[in-house]
Amino acid sequence: MAANRTDPITPWFIAAEELGEYIGIRFGHVSPGETEAQWTFLRHTDFDGIGGLADLLRQRGAEIAQLPQIKHPASPSRIALLKSSLKALGPRRRVKWAPLERGPVMRDTAQPPPAVAWHLFEESATTQIRRVCRKTEVTVNSFLLKHLTKAIRPFLEDHSAVIPWMIPVNLRGRVSRDRDTENHSSYVGVRVQSFETVHDVHKKIYAALGRAEHWASWDAYKLGRFLGAGLRRYLVATERCMPQWNLGGFSNLGDWDSEKKITNPQCAGGWLFSPPVLRCQLIGAGCVTFQNRLSLTIQAHPDLTTSPSVPKRWVQDWVKEIEMDLSSVLAEPVAVGCAVPSMAA
Repeated sequence: MAANRTDPITPWFIAAEELGEYIGIRFGHVSPGETEAQWTFLRHTDFDGIGGLADLLRQRGAEIAQLPQIKHPASPSRIALLKSSLKALGPRRRVKWAPLERGPVMRDTAQPPPAVAWHLFEESATTQIRRVCRKTEVTVNSFLLKHLTKAIRPFLEDHSAVIPWMIPVNLRGRVSRDRDTENHSSYVGVRVQSFETVHDVHKKIYAALGRAEHWASWDAYKLGRFLGAGLRRYLVATERCMPQWNLGGFSNLGDWDSEKKITNPQCAGGWLFSPPVLRCQLIGAGCVTFQNRLSLTIQAHPDLTTSPSVPKRWVQDWVKEIEMDLSSVLAEPVAVGCAVPSMAA
């Protein structure tokens, strides 16, 4: 395992924070029998998504030894870094939104976004999603991203637009930090076209990993230590801190405690998660499966909307797309999950 105790990501989140962005990672806990989520926000300077969830569970008494490790074998590549750098010099191609309900103006965006909604599947529905993914030979990640993209399309000015997403990649097992909960995540960019299938999306994600784009991003941010704080702020403000402009970030924290060994009452129930949103990345879509119950959460940057009704519709359509696919592939009734969109941030 290559030791790398320098976090190249944190200075960039600090730059975003200095520009007035809220960089808290959103976590939610839905206690058994409850219909509202209790929200917690952890600064992305201190944690990544996996680390943040692990820290919250440990604080509640859960014993979690080793956090999820990277599985893809790709290694750092100077060619990948060069290609990524050249791509970052290209034009920013933003996707335009159709008119959305805006909600009240939020003058101070350095606080949690109020536009958020979520869905918590029952265990039976989560099992069906896994079955479909195994049957069709795609990952749950690819399956969810395809249906999220389809749910978002009707809200864009051009329904056939290519939609670019930022997908975090966990580097644990290949890089080391002083705390296992600190930032160990890089990312790849994937552009989804309207006619592409789940298999197409799956191939695109793995092609990006095969090109070592996550290592290129990590190495590029490491070079950022030679930049001054002012230049980092400029690159964030002008959307040059990533190779491409992204409609949003899509992050799946994976499968946690499927054998239900965590019995602490404070951990029981459903867990929710969403990555932060930025002016250059207006949607944060997050997924996590805890004790065989998958959750979906979407939040929107206040510059896009502050109305919870907008992400509520996105989540409803996301779930509908998933359930339609389950019915088609399994040819049997879908086990309807528990949909409780939260209006409070």
